[in-house]
Amino acid sequence: MALNAVYLASLKRPEIIQKWTAKDAALYALGLGYGDDPTDSEQLRFLDRTKGMDVMPAMANVLCYDGSWLRDPEAGIDYSRVVHGEQEMVLHAPLPLESSATGKTVIEELIDKGEGRGALIVTARELKDARTGQMLATIRHTIFCRGAGGFGGSAGRERSVQVIPDGDPDGSVEIKTQNQLALIYRLSGDFNPLHSDPEVARKVGYDRPILHGLSTFGIACRALMRELAGNDPLRVRLIRARFSAPVYPGEAIVFDYWRLEPGSAAFSARVPARDASVLANGRFEYIPGE
Repeated sequence: MALNAVYLASLKRPEIIQKWTAKDAALYALGLGYGDDPTDSEQLRFLDRTKGMDVMPAMANVLCYDGSWLRDPEAGIDYSRVVHGEQEMVLHAPLPLESSATGKTVIEELIDKGEGRGALIVTARELKDARTGQMLATIRHTIFCRGAGGFGGSAGRERSVQVIPDGDPDGSVEIKTQNQLALIYRLSGDFNPLHSDPEVARKVGYDRPILHGLSTFGIACRALMRELAGNDPLRVRLIRARFSAPVYPGEAIVFDYWRLEPGSAAFSARVPARDASVLANGRFEYIPGE
């Protein structure tokens, strides 16, 4: 079934207003594995309001998101064959601990990979403070729709891809995920049963429920922010990566990074136990420390 480009190009998504509290921010952080060491003050700063709490910046990825249009039969998309391709988060201002934001998803590009090869949908979402109008973040999300190619669209414009440097990384960070992590992360808004129902996971070829891609992406931000930006959310500027394989809850993820020019690094992520690359072509930008 080919993607219905005419329908999608004319699709107008409504603006979404989402409110969050310190409790929501803490729940999001728990979905990235924060609190696995409840004595670590660097983790508690994103969990405990009594200690002077900050918002984990990657929470911007889950705000004001509505993916219901992907299930619209007129779109020509088989939702069971949709895969998260890439994600980019650009931060313009820190997320307040308690506030509300507005955001509207727009389709920036439809890319035809050819009949039998699928299609890519590139979306963008600008998050603004609902009270002041200040820009908070820009989120780009690339969706790979298997089997939806051949609709007569373009092959897409040339995109810059972060090349991972040759040679050993400048550093590596390992984070062990908890067995129940997907069940926690889904409480931030993604209730796809692929991440909670063993039967659904088996039907699409997985041994068991997989971790949300955006949880893996957020964990990457967690690891790199601590390693390169002093664990300071005010210093995070951008993170993007391509999803190359899923993570199973309970697995350990190793994030390798290579320092580039001041304030930027390339990174990738892998699960050593399966020799699997799970994030590729990663880039992290931050304000360098003194």
